[in-house]
Amino acid sequence: MATEKKTRIVLIGTGAVGSSYAFALLNNNLADELVLIDVNEKKAEGDAIDLNHGLPFSAPMKIWKGDYADCRDADLVVITAGSNQAPGETRLDLLQKNIGIFKTIVSNVMENGFNGIFVIATNPVDVLTYATWKFSGLPHDRVIGSGTILDTARFRFLLGQHFNVDPRNVHAYIIGEHGDTELAVWSKADIGGRPVLDLFKKEGGDHAAKMDQIFTDVRDAAYQIINLKGATYYGIAMGLVRLTRAILRNENSILTVSTLANGSYGLDDVCIGLPAVVNRQGIREIIELDLDEKEKALLAKSADVLKNSLKNVANYF
Repeated sequence: MATEKKTRIVLIGTGAVGSSYAFALLNNNLADELVLIDVNEKKAEGDAIDLNHGLPFSAPMKIWKGDYADCRDADLVVITAGSNQAPGETRLDLLQKNIGIFKTIVSNVMENGFNGIFVIATNPVDVLTYATWKFSGLPHDRVIGSGTILDTARFRFLLGQHFNVDPRNVHAYIIGEHGDTELAVWSKADIGGRPVLDLFKKEGGDHAAKMDQIFTDVRDAAYQIINLKGATYYGIAMGLVRLTRAILRNENSILTVSTLANGSYGLDDVCIGLPAVVNRQGIREIIELDLDEKEKALLAKSADVLKNSLKNVANYF
């Protein structure tokens, strides 16, 4: 009798984001096997032991500290390794620190016969998603960054809070760079089929100021959290699990991930956060929203910022 294929996730990086993702995975029954890899082998081993002790309260899963050879049979390789964002530091400031780390990691993964899907969460996520695509040689639709998945969640939460509605019933996107040049797609935001712009106008008062404050709170959320507790990890861990589910369960879900814009929105040769259909093959297609003129200009500006960052590390490609 043929042995049934096991679903395997390899997690590279067991810092705050990686270990939070591993814990969230344990609670969501999405994979049969979870392999933990970290330059700090003791940390990876400790996490594996700790997570295994939770198995009596969860679904069966095999969890162990592994190495790059385990990537050969992996369905997903999720990378959260790299330097963290320090107080006062932008995500793009991390680029020089992390691109060399990524070249080593991705080369090690590919040298061991990996043929699955990469999921990237390390910042600056858009540039590192592009770098992973280049370093791996895989089709671009199988290299997915977490993009603005968390920014979109923050946006929906704050809109839900403002209008006293379950955030799962808020349909609104943050797109562009996962960083300072991201933008809110106000023109397409709705709650229960009602345009958010109309809901704000119905409230009366200075609705433009309210909208600006909500967007500012979304864009600058990471800075606030880093100042308060040193790092953000729970929200992005949940976002990564949501992306993992969309891939492994072949959901064809629409998520604002970082993916190669190959002509979409008039953009080319840049990975950037856009709504895309995600399934077991990776990115099925990018959803092109009918943006207003201001939104188009902001998205183009965001892409230009990312392209300029890529020029600073062009020697790596």
